[in-house]
Amino acid sequence: YEISECLVGSEMCIRDRLLTVEVSDLGAELQSIKDDEGKEYLWQGDDRYWGRRSPILFPIVCGLWKGTYRTEGDTYQMGRHGFARDMNFRVLKKADDRVTYVLSDTEATLRQYPYRFMLSVTYKLVENEIHVIWHVHNTDTREIHFQIGAHPAFYLPGVKEGEPIKGCLRFDRGDKIERIYGNHEGCITDDRYELEGCNGGLWAFNEESFKDDAVIIDKCQLREIEILDPQTARPAVTVSFNAPCVGIWTPYGKNAPFLCIEPWYGVHDHYEYRGQFRDKYLMNHLQPGASFMSEYIIKIGE
Repeated sequence: YEISECLVGSEMCIRDRLLTVEVSDLGAELQSIKDDEGKEYLWQGDDRYWGRRSPILFPIVCGLWKGTYRTEGDTYQMGRHGFARDMNFRVLKKADDRVTYVLSDTEATLRQYPYRFMLSVTYKLVENEIHVIWHVHNTDTREIHFQIGAHPAFYLPGVKEGEPIKGCLRFDRGDKIERIYGNHEGCITDDRYELEGCNGGLWAFNEESFKDDAVIIDKCQLREIEILDPQTARPAVTVSFNAPCVGIWTPYGKNAPFLCIEPWYGVHDHYEYRGQFRDKYLMNHLQPGASFMSEYIIKIGE
């Protein structure tokens, strides 16, 4: 990339005839998704439940065993979900219906992640869809290793604040779905369990569905998840992706009126993992000068 101009502003707004979307420089995080009638679909953040809205997870997804990892002969510490979500991105390009943000390594990132990189995130509107495009470029002189993921939260249709949560998701797969648990001291094991309550591609959930934290579905079992409107049984929000793993989450015990659908190219460490960073489950690798690109799509309505 050649950054010829850096547009300044704490939030950027993009729109087309059906959607208006706002994005913050902090974390290049989605702040708002409104339809042409002004209805908000993206959770607006509330520290009583969860203060974020749609953080980008990089260069790890979820947690490390004991918060540490080993690479290039040294041991490093990094917080859950990495550092990108708490850093200011720069605006690289802006048009009416799209915006691209960019983040590069700094002295601070190199102290916890010893690789040079450039991460760009593009939000592009296509009618009633938001295309979220990730581009990771290796600017180092050696191979780099990373994970990346999304964490968008959506209001649950038909659920008011303080009410017990409930809803129904439709998956693009009608047979048995297996999940893994990520609540073994913040890590996963090799065990897999059938997702309870899933019938013919429909999954009716409530608060108790998340008693073991996020529902984590790996091995490319799903490619699309719809949040159904209970009044019409039609999709209110659809998230489509090619990621090998997806997390479904709401904070247990809070009756929070939102649900996260999270495409992940990565996942927690395994319980008691003490291997090398590069050998983690669902790790991505880039040779010098190489790039990784992927996207997921948020669709509002049908």
